[in-house]
Amino acid sequence: MTQVKGFVIAGLVAGLAGLTIAQAPQGTQSEGALRPRPGANREPDVPAPSIREYKPKSTLVVPQHPVPRAKFPVIDIHSHQPAPISAAQFDTLVSQMDGLNLRLLVNASGASGDQLVRSVAAIRESRHRDRMVMFAQINFRDVGPGFGQRAAQQLEADVKAGAVGLGEISKGFGLTARKADGSRLTLDDPELDPIWQTAARLNIPVLIHTADPQEFFQPLDYSNERWLEMALYPDRRYPAPRYPSFETLMGERDRLFKKHPKTTFVAAHMGWHANDLGRLARMFDDMPNVYGEVGAVLYDLGRQPKMAHDFLVKYQDRVLFGKDSYQPDEFPYFWRTFETADEYFDYYRDYHAFWKLYGLALPDGVLRKLYYGNALKLMPGVPRTGFPQ
Repeated sequence: MTQVKGFVIAGLVAGLAGLTIAQAPQGTQSEGALRPRPGANREPDVPAPSIREYKPKSTLVVPQHPVPRAKFPVIDIHSHQPAPISAAQFDTLVSQMDGLNLRLLVNASGASGDQLVRSVAAIRESRHRDRMVMFAQINFRDVGPGFGQRAAQQLEADVKAGAVGLGEISKGFGLTARKADGSRLTLDDPELDPIWQTAARLNIPVLIHTADPQEFFQPLDYSNERWLEMALYPDRRYPAPRYPSFETLMGERDRLFKKHPKTTFVAAHMGWHANDLGRLARMFDDMPNVYGEVGAVLYDLGRQPKMAHDFLVKYQDRVLFGKDSYQPDEFPYFWRTFETADEYFDYYRDYHAFWKLYGLALPDGVLRKLYYGNALKLMPGVPRTGFPQ
């Protein structure tokens, strides 16, 4: 009996050893395979194309359902427009918005003081007064004693003048902004507490862009999936020790969110966690005052349709529509991704993503909240005309 057991154990060990060998990476072309792939790591006998030259034409034949116009009216909480906007610019903008079913734009470029007053007046005196609203803005330069209180007082004046929120607080806050003494201004600096407390008291949301995609903080090598973008835009590289790490900034941001639980924060770009929705889910669970918006992360949502669908259904009360860069021809990619079950279609910028997108086929109730319902909830003072009840 002992001899039989010995044979069984020896067989299990041998089997596990064989499995380990089979699953070991066999070079870059076989990484993740259970056994070496045929022809793994062979070299081509013709010149290889560059990353920008290789654009294979797909032979896949699947149903295609482009969506030029959103199914429901949309509030874009993250738009960048002139402040103040001229009558001619506003006319052109609204003609584009109508074709896309964009009902309301939040000018997240923001303004403060006299510029805000002029920007709000330009909207209110226009025939399109119900199609745009303004956020206030804060310049976090040379922060020192008393800065937070002065900024909070200005924020209160800006809201009284017509601002419906604060932001977009740009990525420079945390990355490059310096205090008066030359030290880096951290996101959770206690000097700024009066600002966040005032936003809570005034019941306005704070749109905050923290850091950038985590790959931008990693080495520029061929394992970095944002290699092309970083190579094209050197200012999107954040090497240490010149810049704080991605996780350092995320830690400061999360401490800020938790320190001010009565303040409503909208994490721009889904907090740069659209590639890790489990992490974002934990944030939402731990921080009920935090929301997200989908600007500039469609490439991550569209490559994980099942996970993204389930996430947006579960957290349907916590995510808002935002686009960031205003390019009318790019909005239909969002509509198609959110509204259809289409497979394997192009993303609109190759340097963001070299992969294809898949539709999430979100239910109508989720679409309504994503497109306008959650924004109306967070900004009770914005125009209500044109939205289904």
